[in-house]
Amino acid sequence: MIRPWKTLRSEPVGDFRIFKIRSDINVNPRTDKEHDFFVLESVHWVNVIAITPDQKLVMVEQYRHGSKTVELEVPGGMMDPHDTDPVATAVRELREETGYVGENARVLGRVHSNPAIFTNFTYTVLIENCRLQHGVEFDHGEDLETRLMPVAEVPKLVADEKIGHSLVVVALYHFDLWQRGIKKIAA
Repeated sequence: MIRPWKTLRSEPVGDFRIFKIRSDINVNPRTDKEHDFFVLESVHWVNVIAITPDQKLVMVEQYRHGSKTVELEVPGGMMDPHDTDPVATAVRELREETGYVGENARVLGRVHSNPAIFTNFTYTVLIENCRLQHGVEFDHGEDLETRLMPVAEVPKLVADEKIGHSLVVVALYHFDLWQRGIKKIAA
């Protein structure tokens, strides 16, 4: 049976504004040997599945520096360190990034962002009946373009690798499970 590894020491390595890195010395319970692991401590993230009354998904295109590509994604972002509610963060991010607001916002699901190295969760929040009501309010490092995509076309966009951000694909999967009645959430 797989068992947790015991942490002998944990030391901060660096603080890089959007995440911190620490070095953990852990003991493998199978071999009793020590190993050094780097862990990225980050606030939680949210992805927003925002649906318009005519069944369009509110999406954004933006340049991603890691991949050096323009990606088609759902709106979202980091929860501020003092934020405790992913729904409130999602509502704020949707409005700021796209100008859209909606109703009946609720968490569809959550995943470990990358359990191999990250400490945080990524929440998927569904917001229905979204309508354009505001101008955008980009953060200083954002440059986004809003795109409305028919919900029915989204699976093909994933299949054709037009949507390639792994956490966005997970958010869309949570949405698909909810649409098919497999994923139950409170209204």
